[in-house]
Amino acid sequence: MKKLSILGSTGSIGKNTLEVVSRHPDKFKVVALAARNNIEDLELQVKEFKPDVVAVFDEEAAENLKNRDLPVDILFGEQGLIEAGIIDSADMVVSAIAGSPGLGPTYAAIQAGKDIALATKEALVMAGDIVMAAAAANGVSIIPVDSEHSAVFQCLDGRDRKEIEKIILTASGGSFLNRSLSELDKVTPEEALKHPNWDMGRKITIDSATLMNKGLEVIEAYWLFNVPLEKIDVVIHPQSIIHSMVSYVDGSVIAQMSMPDMKGPISYALSYPGRLGDILPALNLSEIRELTFEKPDVDKYPAITLTYRALESGGTMPCVLNAANEAAVDAFLDGDIAFTDIWRVVADTMSEHKTIHVDTIEDIIGVSNRARKKAEDIINIKKEQNKQ
Repeated sequence: MKKLSILGSTGSIGKNTLEVVSRHPDKFKVVALAARNNIEDLELQVKEFKPDVVAVFDEEAAENLKNRDLPVDILFGEQGLIEAGIIDSADMVVSAIAGSPGLGPTYAAIQAGKDIALATKEALVMAGDIVMAAAAANGVSIIPVDSEHSAVFQCLDGRDRKEIEKIILTASGGSFLNRSLSELDKVTPEEALKHPNWDMGRKITIDSATLMNKGLEVIEAYWLFNVPLEKIDVVIHPQSIIHSMVSYVDGSVIAQMSMPDMKGPISYALSYPGRLGDILPALNLSEIRELTFEKPDVDKYPAITLTYRALESGGTMPCVLNAANEAAVDAFLDGDIAFTDIWRVVADTMSEHKTIHVDTIEDIIGVSNRARKKAEDIINIKKEQNKQ
């Protein structure tokens, strides 16, 4: 039986992970859960899965949870999240804390020798070289949970990396695939949060609409699969049935296909190298009938260009891109900037950063905090301009 610590248990990935666990109680045991402050859902999860430890980031939420007389140790703060991730009894940590706050606990779990089911792509975007070096040094397997990287992982299983011609990441195109560039200035957060295929958290849904999510996945793929940047492509695939592909030197293309449901890649990460039944219905290709592909419009989706530029710059630039994007997405969701201002804030923040190389997670977090502050300053200027 594999024992799991789930970081981000009340988010979309965390809930889907627990659903997979509930279908296979003979194969998995939850020993730790961690969340930000959603104690209502966390209380229900504790009662059902009976972990040894839970952690919440917010201290007030932790005190509230303690008053509910639950039979579990309750931790709080970043250190609490870290302790949930390094708990001795865990065999694997599901890293599903959204955004940059997931980096510290994920890195600590790697240092503790825990295998990682990775959904927190920001850990590799911010500090890919540091994280992958730590994984190698500690003999840790990092198995991707993102549907695209899970697909590539499955297509590459057992293959020599020298045989790869291209890794092709598919993108649905998000909420505004059929909108023109001129229409995007006026879209609302409510419109942007209506993803046509996937049920995801707010931040990742906005990233899907800007295609920043796909750009972040390019960076993640670079570190996960150890291929040159020029061998990673993005293609728009609105049906979200092919989750990614690998093109080989002999002209063959291998694709991984399934219904667009995160329980598929989650179950594969948890059970690898085996596969679990009772997860997703089989595809009926005669009903799907049509699978289409197109190149992303870089004028409409400049986030793609920005992420390639960040990775080419190297050093701390991907971390800066990520921090600026997080600040800009928050501002858009709060109604402070336009949708098209998201990538403008990112571009302006990157242009004011001189890339450096750092060696520690603490330094990376410091760079991220400073970049977010710079992005917030740029956002405040745009807010004032929008009032005029």
